[in-house]
Amino acid sequence: MLKKLIVLSGAGISAESGIKTFRDADGLWEGHDVMEVASPQGWNANIELVLDFYNQRRSQLLTVKPNDAHRAITTLQEKYNVQVITQNVDDLHERAGTNNVLHLHGELLKVRSTVDEHLIYEWTKALNIGDHCENGHQLRPHIVWFGEEVPMMTLAVQEVQTAEIIIIIGTSLQVYPAAGLISYAPRHATVYYIDPKPHISMELQMRPHELIKEPATKGMKYLLEQLL
Repeated sequence: MLKKLIVLSGAGISAESGIKTFRDADGLWEGHDVMEVASPQGWNANIELVLDFYNQRRSQLLTVKPNDAHRAITTLQEKYNVQVITQNVDDLHERAGTNNVLHLHGELLKVRSTVDEHLIYEWTKALNIGDHCENGHQLRPHIVWFGEEVPMMTLAVQEVQTAEIIIIIGTSLQVYPAAGLISYAPRHATVYYIDPKPHISMELQMRPHELIKEPATKGMKYLLEQLL
């Protein structure tokens, strides 16, 4: 029976592939107030702006590749039962060959119906006004916006509850509900936290962990040697 290894990943793991982290220090996302492009209110106020924003993100995603940190996680599958729980909307974990990836905040290369959230489609081109689901409703990015439910959260909690090893990488665990996931881990689970500029959350302070003050690629290289 392989040990259960959970990876909690965030924007920092994809930054070295050339994907900008979610919000820069000024609180803007690619020059936009996040509420303009990542909230139901923003969508209702200016659909064209939101569609254009995600069309640009989507086309950029198709030009980048997984990095050594993504590939290192895939390598861990040789010896562990690996489950990635990511806040990222990119597909770099999957492209690196990781089998079990749970996206908390949705996926950039998918779209869904604005009326029936279960109608989800793979999508790699631009999404425009007039692109409809099979029932004739406008399609929207398959992204969990601010103020919306995080439908994969229950499943994520169930996975974390079975963890024997946890790797936190590329996320400071400050954005809820994802930030609270670590509190569901068993007390005996071994926790590694990889971050060049660590922010030790309250949940992390409450439990023993090994801090690796390195960027994602260097941190995973070190950890791969420890775990394999």
